[in-house]
Parts: sequence; C-alpha cells; structure tokens
Amino acid sequence: MSVNSKIYIVIPAWNEAQNIAAVLANLAQYDYQVVVVNDGSVDETAQEVKKFANVYLLSHLINRGMGAALQTGNEFALQQGAEVIVHFDADGQMQAKDIESMILPIFSGEVDITMGSRHMGMKSNLPWLKRYIIQPPAKVINFLFTGMNLTDVHNGFRALNRKAAATIEIKQDGMAHATEILQHVSKYDLRYQEIPVEIIYTDFGQGIMGGFKILRDLIIKK
Repeated sequence: MSVNSKIYIVIPAWNEAQNIAAVLANLAQYDYQVVVVNDGSVDETAQEVKKFANVYLLSHLINRGMGAALQTGNEFALQQGAEVIVHFDADGQMQAKDIESMILPIFSGEVDITMGSRHMGMKSNLPWLKRYIIQPPAKVINFLFTGMNLTDVHNGFRALNRKAAATIEIKQDGMAHATEILQHVSKYDLRYQEIPVEIIYTDFGQGIMGGFKILRDLIIKK
C-alpha cells in the first residue's frame, strides 16, 4: 500500500460544475484518495464528480456551508483510515503541486497541522483590496479569538494528521469554521506550521461583508 493511499483530499463543493472536473483531473496524477462533499449543489457538480471512478462522492441534501462539508469529509476520511487529511477548494484556485510541501512536515512528525499562507513567499496574486484592506483587520480579529499570530487567515488550504482531525470538531457550518479550527489548535496545543502556497485568483471571492458574517458567527457562538 502506497503512502498516498493514506492521504485524503477533502473538497467541499457547492455549485462548482464548471471547475470541479479540472481540479479532480489535476489531483488524479498524484494518486491521493479524493473525497468530494457535494454541499447541496443545484447544478451538475455531482454529475461531474461521478465521471471520476476513483473519487468518493458524499452529498448533503441541502447547502449547509463549507464548515459542515469539511466536517462530513473529515469524519468519512477518518473512518476510511486516513493518516493525513488535506482541505482543498473546488474552484481551481489552489495548486495540487503545493500539497506535497503541506504534508511533508506532518509525515516527518514535526507538526500536527499545517496551514497554507498566501503571504510567505508572496506567490499568490492576492487582490489589492484583500491584501491591504481586508487581511490586516482579519488577522487582528483572528488573534483576538485564537491567540495565534499568523501571516494569513481564512485561506482554507490546510493539512491535518489523524490526531488533529479527530480532535478538531467543526461546529461552525459557515466560513467561521476557519477561525474555529485555529481555536481548537490553540486549545488542544496542537503543533502547527505555516507553509507558503500559491493561490491563483480567478474571481474575488469573499469580501468585506463575508468578514462581518464570520465575526457575527464567532461572537454568537462565544
């Protein structure tokens, strides 16, 4: 059994019919175990995934949110015997070639979780508004809620060893899950490391209002 057979890539997907096939085709060359959680899509996302015989397809009947999709994927991967779980987006902006550098510190036993950073190495074409207006206050808010001073927040590209994945229970169904995960990292004293990754933006993604929704969800939970 190859090492890659113990690496599970969990991909939450909501209405990603236009992008998911290219993402899965790119991942196929690395021979990882791939799990797509179809989060209540109303387009052809599920049909596109079914074209890939070696990809696990899980489905939510309704759109529950990225946090809920990741928790579903984590639980399934752990049941299948995963040793490392990688969270990966369905929109094609994350690069499969970066997975190796994300999982290497985990396999070497240095850390329990790695988090991709768009700022280390400055490889990502981060939009100006995100880099200079949205990210700075987001990092401050993230520090206030987690006590962790990171170079990047709410990237979504992360890798967890089996211990971390079993320890972290994602209860925030929406985008606040990213901060919630970091809260668990701090609470349970999990070893972590940031890794430079390249994110290629094809659209702007989450904006200022999305940040306010995350803050609202975190405050309500607290």
